Amino acid sequence: MEKIQKVADRVAAAKAAGRDVVVVVSAMGDTTDDLLKLARQVCDSPPRRELDMLLTAGERISMALLSMALNARGVPAVSFTGSQSGIVTNDAHTNARIVEVRPYRVQDELARGKVVIVAGYQGVSYKREVTTLGRGGSDTTAVALAAALDAEACEIYSDVEGVYSADPRLVPEARRLAELSYEEMQELAESGAKVLNAQAVEFAKERGIVIFARSSHGGAGETVVRKFPPRAPGRVAGVASETGLVMLSASDGGALTPLLELLDRHGAPGKQLLYHEAPAPGGSASVVMSLENLHDFTRLRSELTRLPAGVRLFEGLGAVSAIGTGINATFENLRRCLAALGEMGVTPRGVATSSFRISLLVDDPQVTPLVRRLHAELVARPEEEPA
Repeated sequence: MEKIQKVADRVAAAKAAGRDVVVVVSAMGDTTDDLLKLARQVCDSPPRRELDMLLTAGERISMALLSMALNARGVPAVSFTGSQSGIVTNDAHTNARIVEVRPYRVQDELARGKVVIVAGYQGVSYKREVTTLGRGGSDTTAVALAAALDAEACEIYSDVEGVYSADPRLVPEARRLAELSYEEMQELAESGAKVLNAQAVEFAKERGIVIFARSSHGGAGETVVRKFPPRAPGRVAGVASETGLVMLSASDGGALTPLLELLDRHGAPGKQLLYHEAPAPGGSASVVMSLENLHDFTRLRSELTRLPAGVRLFEGLGAVSAIGTGINATFENLRRCLAALGEMGVTPRGVATSSFRISLLVDDPQVTPLVRRLHAELVARPEEEPA
């Protein structure tokens, strides 16, 4: 309860300064993980609709407690669920996307002088079903509401002071990044950085909302995410990583369509898809997925056995990504990454690039040492000119 009281103090101070305040809360501590464990004690593959009904309870607990704490301080406050606050989503249970925000009740309560507290991570589909937005979805709720309320900025508070050039738990010498472009931040988030949610950054970019990533524990450090003028190409802002990935490989391209149909039935979006015309007759394909929001993987694994021959499942994978503006303007950064892999004796399971990213797919145990190596090679020594 100490954290709830501290948040209430901060919100009360903002209200006393004459601001209209909307607070989006997430579940406390490990509540979401604990609820998932409860579900799996009942069955291995819980129905995604019922998971949404269960998992949204964590944020509802937080919003009600914070409202109580504010009212006890003499600050009028009201709490709303995602549906009550007008968060409308598609019908993809456990990984929904916001399609519209109708903040009429929020605006009415603000006009009455109240602090409005909204449960993040959740909404209601156009079918009137409770939905959740996937991990980090409270960020998305906050930015989407900021856009709907015509706010100029959105403050996101977490356990760290902003965004770092790598996870400080893996790389102690990682440094805080004072500023990031929307594109850099979105790539970092999609590649495993946990401070901000990728869809939240997408909303901010579309509406020009400045994001301030700050620590909930206080301190002057922050990262500002907004539109910045183009930087010199080749700059590496940071290294992100994620584990819990799997890869599905189809040696016969004809198996790709039934494979994708199966993934859609399970609501399993792919992070990356590669298709090659050769060398196999009919082509070959691979799909990389994250297990983070895939709660019925046990059932999916069993159904893969019914697909045409040639479909293989590779588990226990992770990815390490270097992110930066124009990172692939030349092949220099990619060559450095591949050289680092060679010196470590690591053979990558896959390599993918974009205008802002170089991603290396490796086995889980290789993720942490590779993060440290790439951070030292590409970020910690920025003064070195490419060879």
